[in-house]
Amino acid sequence: MPPQPDRYRGRFAPSPTGPLHFGSLLAAFGSWLMARRAGGDWLVRIDDLDPPREVPGAAEAQLRSLHAFGLVPDGEVLHQSARGEAYGEAMGKLLASGDAFTCHCSRADLAATGGVHRACVAAARRPDPAVRLRVPFGTVAGFQDALRGQVVQRLDDEVGDFVLRRADGPWAYQLAVVVDDAAQGITEVVRGADLLDSTPRQVFLQQRLGLPTPGYAHLPLVLDPQGAKLSKSSVALPVDDAEPVPALRAAWVALGQEPGALDGLRSPQAVLAAAACTFDPGRLAAAPATFAAAHNTQVADGA
Repeated sequence: MPPQPDRYRGRFAPSPTGPLHFGSLLAAFGSWLMARRAGGDWLVRIDDLDPPREVPGAAEAQLRSLHAFGLVPDGEVLHQSARGEAYGEAMGKLLASGDAFTCHCSRADLAATGGVHRACVAAARRPDPAVRLRVPFGTVAGFQDALRGQVVQRLDDEVGDFVLRRADGPWAYQLAVVVDDAAQGITEVVRGADLLDSTPRQVFLQQRLGLPTPGYAHLPLVLDPQGAKLSKSSVALPVDDAEPVPALRAAWVALGQEPGALDGLRSPQAVLAAAACTFDPGRLAAAPATFAAAHNTQVADGA
């Protein structure tokens, strides 16, 4: 489906590192709701850029889960692993303009600066150098988040020259996401707050590539009882494809919505239809939801 001018387009972009868990469902459901509220399109993109971290069959399992929950994308699913040519073109443009450069620094070389690259200090040249984006001194990037207000980051001090292609070959997430959001005509990125820190880098890269900057909304994270992000927690169990309604209701509550709006609904299609009609983005909570609260909601609903 080609992008249409002035039409809302959102997306959900999971990494295939395991089955869909509740935190991922929250991000998928939240982005779907924002797209439906705007009368626009909702797309799915698989972030399969890092083969060593990927679990065989995980992407297919994630897509099956989304379908079981009624979250069906409005177009072809894009796999970033097939987009190398587009990323290479973008990187070539940045190298030609001097905005990017090859870097032979290792992690050990940058240990003194806490891993922040401000100048090449490599002890030796590498046969497979990384490519970094140049971040000049004093660079500040920011954006207006729909849920969190103005976000500003001093990139040279906090991030430094960041990687576009890793020394071991894979494309960096920052480059791929910027190129693909532009190619798919994404107008608003709705995702978890764990990626809030990456967004100023992406805005700066969009500017260097002459690409449009979409709107952003970073949803609250689901945390385990110890305060860790659910995807990194031992309680991050897969969602149950056979029982989608309790998990959808729990995600609805975690997004700050009125629980009673979904009372008595027994199918994911009915839940999604009611949710699309009653969703209020003004109720999206800025504070993290806890897994315990979400789990209790599922239990109360008969999960």
